[in-house]
Amino acid sequence: MKSFSLPQSMNKWSLLSRIAVVGFLLVLVVFGAVPSYWTGNWSWAKLPPVANLKQLKVIRNEGLEIPGWQTLEQATLNIGGNEWSFQTIKQDNQKPVRLLLLPQNGPKSQPQVEWADINGFFQTYAKRQTNGEWKTDSYTKLLFTAETSEPTASTAQVRARLFRAWNGRQTFAMMQWYAWPEGGNPVPGHWFWTDQLAQLHRTRVPWVAVCLQIPIEPLGKIEESKPLATSLGKLIQSALMTGSFAQAPSGSNE
Repeated sequence: MKSFSLPQSMNKWSLLSRIAVVGFLLVLVVFGAVPSYWTGNWSWAKLPPVANLKQLKVIRNEGLEIPGWQTLEQATLNIGGNEWSFQTIKQDNQKPVRLLLLPQNGPKSQPQVEWADINGFFQTYAKRQTNGEWKTDSYTKLLFTAETSEPTASTAQVRARLFRAWNGRQTFAMMQWYAWPEGGNPVPGHWFWTDQLAQLHRTRVPWVAVCLQIPIEPLGKIEESKPLATSLGKLIQSALMTGSFAQAPSGSNE
């Protein structure tokens, strides 16, 4: 008996049909989830609230205690319509470092344009206080791993954004990332998909926007700031993990 085989054109049609189905499903996911992300109109109201929301809100008024660093001052500033913790910290003979923190404000609160708000804030500050112009360059990534032993042993892989900035009088190394219990990334979408995966298990992933302003030599090289930036980044992420993030739902940093 002769074997029967489909014409090549039909095989191609079958393959194209499968691709079309997969593509259609991807379109449903993208156009269903992404617009909801930007508008905030999704089904979060039906999900459990962010477990540690009260602890997160404390950061706004009290700042964050960093082991080995002294807090010189802490205040709440309105930046881009959000209430940030503006904290000045110092260690030994180091020049004071500014730490800005924006904790998640509610179950529908998600990271979006915080870095643009911060940039606008420092632009305005440079014009008013130093009669200068806020400029940035030398953008790069900084990877580090934060570890904790209390209340339970855990690690967090963080990818932060590092760049140089100056205002006419001073030069700074700026480091930024969105922190969550098991990771961190400066791109909002990384937190979004981590939170989406957590929702499959009926949990949520809390977040805090972190911005560090580290003084460096006038127009100094950004590479020279990496050791201090890495050390501080680990301390801040670990402090969040053992403090406000403790026992909060978490997700991976994939």
